[in-house]
Amino acid sequence: MSSPVKLAHIVLKTSQFTEMVSWWKEFLEGEARHENDFISFISYDDEHHRIAIVNFPNLEERAANARGLEHFAFTYDTLDDLFAQYERMKAKGCAPYWMINHGMTLSAYYRDPDGNQVETQFDAMTMDEADAFMAGPLFAANPIGVNVDFDDLVSRYRKGESVVSVTDYATAG
Repeated sequence: MSSPVKLAHIVLKTSQFTEMVSWWKEFLEGEARHENDFISFISYDDEHHRIAIVNFPNLEERAANARGLEHFAFTYDTLDDLFAQYERMKAKGCAPYWMINHGMTLSAYYRDPDGNQVETQFDAMTMDEADAFMAGPLFAANPIGVNVDFDDLVSRYRKGESVVSVTDYATAG
């Protein structure tokens, strides 16, 4: 049996089409590869689309306690890139609602206009290190992570503190 080679895209349905398309283009610094009044196919890389947004004007609000998707995440290549995204969105009035050091990642969580949750993250460990961390006692004791202050982390990093120090789980929070 073969596993997929990648996660290709996510499709969101909304009754706030204009707001959602605008937010996602801004958030991803993406562009529509095709767009009309019904659907927008947005990409930020070599994939034909990473997010599609479909316009269904008569959708009902989703209950906060409904089953379904919790969040999805986008990984940034460097800590600089993650912090640049944080600062860019914050300057546009879109601050994350949660910032956390998960150990294997440093993450900031946002909500789009429909309330969908999206995580931005930087991998603070190699895959082997992350596997070992997740199998160890620190992760077992707290598999969610430690709340952090990105303004503080950005400041420390820009003053010359190392990536390893800024993302260290044992001293986080």
